[in-house]
Amino acid sequence: MLPSFDRRAFINSLGGAAAVAAMTHEARADALEDAMGQKLGLGKPGETADMHAESDSMKNVAPPTVAEIEAQITTRPYRRGTGGNFINTKGNVTRLTPLPAKPTLTDFYIHRFNTNQHCLQSANKAMQSGADEEVILACFLHDTVQALVKTDHGWWGAQMYAPYVPERTAFAIRYHQALRFYPDEKAGYIYPDLYRHTFGVDYVPPPHIEAAYKYARNHKWYDAPRAVTVNDLYAFDSSKKIKMDPFMDIVGRHFKNPPEGLGNDNSPSAHFWRTLNFPDTPL
Repeated sequence: MLPSFDRRAFINSLGGAAAVAAMTHEARADALEDAMGQKLGLGKPGETADMHAESDSMKNVAPPTVAEIEAQITTRPYRRGTGGNFINTKGNVTRLTPLPAKPTLTDFYIHRFNTNQHCLQSANKAMQSGADEEVILACFLHDTVQALVKTDHGWWGAQMYAPYVPERTAFAIRYHQALRFYPDEKAGYIYPDLYRHTFGVDYVPPPHIEAAYKYARNHKWYDAPRAVTVNDLYAFDSSKKIKMDPFMDIVGRHFKNPPEGLGNDNSPSAHFWRTLNFPDTPL
């Protein structure tokens, strides 16, 4: 279900129909993502929203080619793979809420991650479908690392969470990134039309993505990352605001919050958490 959307107000906010017509495909998509992200509470006004919302307006626009998307690189003052905590495409960044001295996953989820409703809706869908707790946890976490970095977020996310979650959950987070490009009708996953707009209508996944897909496809845990893609959401229901409460027991059973606090525990990914905690540190 797509969020209710005042198309006229949205077009006027961008300067009118003529201004929208002059925008590139990607610029329109970015603007739509921002608007719907704000509607869902995915971030502060002006910040780039999570890249999963699809709109009726986008469906009426022909997807760009890979070459057209690459030609737009030098038209932006930022890189598309930049983490959400480090960029505001519409203006200045905002001051972040300080975290406790010994921050937990909940502290980061509330005050640092900017894909919260997307992940919560995905986890809720997984829970309603009867998924096991390791998969629900993977859905709950799968895109949160995009606050740090978007490029190869499956690998980054798995590395960030590996010291704290079951191995199968980390596997699901790692390989959902590759599996999303490969349909599996038997599992109920089709290639999202949104990706034709985001990556290009003629996009072919690079070799490392194809290799990861083939590896995961033949792995005994293939069902876990595939379940993440099936329960992922490429259109948001803005009438629902999912809370963290239903998932906190699962987090308590399967996520190992270090007593020193995330970032202070000297784990292999502690620096990920410190970077998220203090994104304004210059060096």
